[in-house]
Amino acid sequence: MLKLAILGFLYDRPLHGYELRRHLAALTGHIRPISDGSLYPAIKRLEADGLLVRETEPGSAAAPRHTLHLTPAGRSALLDRLRAPEPLDISDGNRWTTLLSFLRHLDDPAAQAAVLRRRLDFLAEPASFYYEGERPLRAEEFTDPFRRGLLFTARATTEAEVTWLRAAAAELDGDGAGEPAN
Repeated sequence: MLKLAILGFLYDRPLHGYELRRHLAALTGHIRPISDGSLYPAIKRLEADGLLVRETEPGSAAAPRHTLHLTPAGRSALLDRLRAPEPLDISDGNRWTTLLSFLRHLDDPAAQAAVLRRRLDFLAEPASFYYEGERPLRAEEFTDPFRRGLLFTARATTEAEVTWLRAAAAELDGDGAGEPAN
């Protein structure tokens, strides 16, 4: 997730490490804070892999600053990851949010729609937070109002996402009949 987010933000424009960290915190900080202990080693790995370069700029009133730039290999790696996301990128809510944040970088509507359809396929599988053996339990089966509420909320969220995904995929396919996928 961190690699994808770094490449995604740098795709738009070069950033200083501090700016990149701010962008990452805005995207995932409320769920999974990004520490310097994970961010800077990730940047170094991406740099060692030739996916980004660091350029030094003179500081306005302080020490020189390092600006991170995506290389052509980094742009290609991002687009490859967006085109063919890992299964966990599709199934994990946090990773899906990150992937969806940068899916606009793919310039092929059919490829974008294919990714959305993978998420639709995943959401079509019965799921629950609670199971009885192999069978997922439904909200209506609980007397506990908290578990029931959790499942009702999850169902409503999934239904809203499925509605949006269908509309967005149809729009990308040119079948949207003019309805925007907000």
